[in-house]
Amino acid sequence: MKKVIITTFAALMLFACQNEQSDATNSETMAASRRGCATQEVLEAQLKADPMLAIKMNEIEAFTAKHGLSGFTGRLVNGKIEIPVVVNVLYRTSAQNISDAQIQSQIDVLNKDFNALNSDYNNVPALFSGVKANVGITFVLDQIIRKSTTKTSWGTNDAMKKTAQGGIAPTSPTTKLNIWTCNIGGGILGYAQFPGGASSTDGVVIDPRYFGLSGAANAPFNLGRTATHEVGHWMNLRHIWGDATCGSDLVADTPTHNEENYGVPAYPHYSTCSGTPVEMTMNYMDYVDDAAMYMFSTGQKNRIAAIFTAGGARASFAQ
Repeated sequence: MKKVIITTFAALMLFACQNEQSDATNSETMAASRRGCATQEVLEAQLKADPMLAIKMNEIEAFTAKHGLSGFTGRLVNGKIEIPVVVNVLYRTSAQNISDAQIQSQIDVLNKDFNALNSDYNNVPALFSGVKANVGITFVLDQIIRKSTTKTSWGTNDAMKKTAQGGIAPTSPTTKLNIWTCNIGGGILGYAQFPGGASSTDGVVIDPRYFGLSGAANAPFNLGRTATHEVGHWMNLRHIWGDATCGSDLVADTPTHNEENYGVPAYPHYSTCSGTPVEMTMNYMDYVDDAAMYMFSTGQKNRIAAIFTAGGARASFAQ
């Protein structure tokens, strides 16, 4: 009888281990069908952990309201702010160890999207043509750091940014944009830290399956727009629906959205919020597929400019 119990227990343990391995494998192999960004959730957790962060972010908002139309100041390259990018690659599989070419393709996408050079920029409907904007920020690949890991997923608690937890600490985060690529898990494509957070966790995190144009990139998120969306957050842009029903993204020229949009919405897509405006579903800060997002607005450009101007939250990048 004792042998039977031991054998049964061993079988159950083996089954549990197999299920755990299967869940981990599914987490790594199942591609997301809808955009999932954890930036707002990460912000809420940071605000809960650090009450002073709310004060700092309120100060940033007050500065933005005052200086949002002043434009870039400080160090410029060809009239644009140039941002060095450090890409930190944490990989368990060969697919996660994305190639230099895939990384460069993502830098290229950022340069096109933030300079109105994307091929779909002219698809912006006439209704919004008067507010579509060239943000005028360029990105240069500064360094690639690679680290092998046994972790199957990293979550959204910033473990990938901490050496003590097996991650990679950010490189010069006050003068370089750090991007981590790793298997986040939970259907999350990426997340970013807003201006005002700790420099030790500053930057953007993106799953390698949605990074750049090649290799492990998976449709419908294979055009590099996850990084465009997350870098937008890093530059102080909110989700276009304000993370609330008919909420505010703190930008005057973006229409009020009911909520996030997914897939490829048919145009025009009307909001049921006050005034029933046509929603700007093609904005990079919505949740639509990569092929359906292709513009920033002038108001968003001005909001970004405020953080890089003298006294702004990311002014060190323009010095």
